[in-house]
Amino acid sequence: MALTPQFLDELRSRTLLSSLIGRTTKLQKAGREWRACCPFHNEKSPSFYVNDDKAFYHCFGCGAHGDAIRWMTDQRGLPFIDAVKELVQAAGMEMPALDPRSAEKAERAKGLHEACADAAAWFTEQLNGIAGAEARAVLEKRGIKAETAKAFSLGFAPDSRGKLKTALKEYGDPLLIEAGMLIKVDDKEPYDRFRGRLMIPIRDPRGRTIAFGGRVIGEGEPKYLNSPETPLFDKGRSLYNLDRAAPASRKSGRVLVVEGYMDVIALAQAGFGETVAPLGTALTEMQLERLWRLVDVPILCFDGDSAGQKAAIRAAQRALPLLGHGRSLSFVTLPAGQDPDDLVRTKGAQAFEALLAKPESLVSRLWEHEKAAEPLDTPEQKAGLKQRLNDLAATITDPNVRQEYNSDFRDRAYKHFSPKREQQAPRQQNMPRRGTGKWAPPAPAGGHHPAAQGIRAGGIDRVLGKAVLAGLIRHPVEIARHVEVLGALQKADAVLGQLFEALVNVALKDRALDSERLVTILGTSGFDDIATDLLRADRSSLAPKGADAEQVRADLDEAIHILVARPEVDALLAAATAELGTNYSDEAFERQMSLVREQQALDVRLANLVQSNEDAKALGTEGS
Repeated sequence: MALTPQFLDELRSRTLLSSLIGRTTKLQKAGREWRACCPFHNEKSPSFYVNDDKAFYHCFGCGAHGDAIRWMTDQRGLPFIDAVKELVQAAGMEMPALDPRSAEKAERAKGLHEACADAAAWFTEQLNGIAGAEARAVLEKRGIKAETAKAFSLGFAPDSRGKLKTALKEYGDPLLIEAGMLIKVDDKEPYDRFRGRLMIPIRDPRGRTIAFGGRVIGEGEPKYLNSPETPLFDKGRSLYNLDRAAPASRKSGRVLVVEGYMDVIALAQAGFGETVAPLGTALTEMQLERLWRLVDVPILCFDGDSAGQKAAIRAAQRALPLLGHGRSLSFVTLPAGQDPDDLVRTKGAQAFEALLAKPESLVSRLWEHEKAAEPLDTPEQKAGLKQRLNDLAATITDPNVRQEYNSDFRDRAYKHFSPKREQQAPRQQNMPRRGTGKWAPPAPAGGHHPAAQGIRAGGIDRVLGKAVLAGLIRHPVEIARHVEVLGALQKADAVLGQLFEALVNVALKDRALDSERLVTILGTSGFDDIATDLLRADRSSLAPKGADAEQVRADLDEAIHILVARPEVDALLAAATAELGTNYSDEAFERQMSLVREQQALDVRLANLVQSNEDAKALGTEGS
């Protein structure tokens, strides 16, 4: 099959976009266009426009944009080829001819789809009949309403080896075996796969039944039995309820991932229609990609027991290599011993919504898991934690995201292992009780350290600035990564700013510089003496020549962050202190104290950075 650009253009021209979108979105005429509240994000005033003449839609609020095919893939959640097929049928066109082999495969798939649809209808008929009384009792006990069971096409497979086979005999045993509904063992007679089970149809993104999950009625193993993989069903690529969750997620702006079928059904009944579940396996890379097509940060709501939390960590680790800008996961931990189904049945939808309001980030989940993995009493155990975190970050393919995870893990380790006296704000002898007098902010907690003495409000720390310059001159390859920040530093200090500017200009012209060539080029601009002096002087041993490249990058990232952040915090603290002196309020006081804590945290980070480099220098000296 060849879908040429000409064919797709003809398809778009024959599709009235406003009619297509108007099936699910209420449109209002607006001149030659149509407008509506955007179906891709929540809004109260219309910013979503449809233009039939130009055959595209556009939202001025969230930026959603596309044509008829894009609407079907993004709003309906269909694969591209399925979207084209639906539009072709609606437009009265013919799909391009298939080659003989593809035509045979498509015809066979059509028969499998029909067999699965007829099986689902037969199972539903059994549920609603005399034989389904016990299965209906199970649903009633779990609080599943009749309309919910109907919406999900729930059914019942009688405890018989041949009733389904007889009901679908016109398809023949070979096709029913291929569809996963009969089992064939050696030369014995094929028999029904599902027996004595509550039946849950599994659908593709178009809503077509492709497989089944069967839950045992009463006691028995396995508790859940899934269809085997077939030409229609690939469990590693499929997500239960994706056909219904995709449009629901467009409206809610989120997608929830739970462990099992019944969790999905219970949550949907409680109003959380944007819920999906993997199919008896840990989340796969293909399933993650499907989730990210819906939202940037899916929320994983796995059970609160040990197995559920292990599944969450496996998903977290599997997602790491795939992370990108804005693309991540978040987590909700349910109360111990409860799953989402239990929670909404016992405490209602509001209890579950309260959990969703405070999801845990991926980086926090990984940190907490590794921190709890073993005791952290000895230096070796602490080093083991840091190594495990480094190994996790190393699996991230995107260099910018990897850098941010390394930085975040390092920050958390600093805060966790720093002496308590460094973590806690000292008691202020000159701090009056709230509402009385004026209070001047204390000297920085890290002010005793030489690297912190030059920090002042309104300017950069010149000692740290020189250390950063020396590190960049030793490792010119790092300059390009910080061009934007270094450009801002050009105006922060009259003397050092000129050298920052020169470094940026030279690095932009030649990305392949080494340290020696950089110093030579700087010399032609009149910076020879100062560059040589910086390299000769001991600038807290920051990024020494010959140091490990990853450590150099991490240390320079940390130093530049502190260099830029500290003056900003100082300026905000000065303003907050001035405001408190003229117009006292509890809110202003809390803001001031928050900035003091942030200031002290930066001092601790700087002291740790300097100490780490001095320790590394000492070790290097001992080794030589």
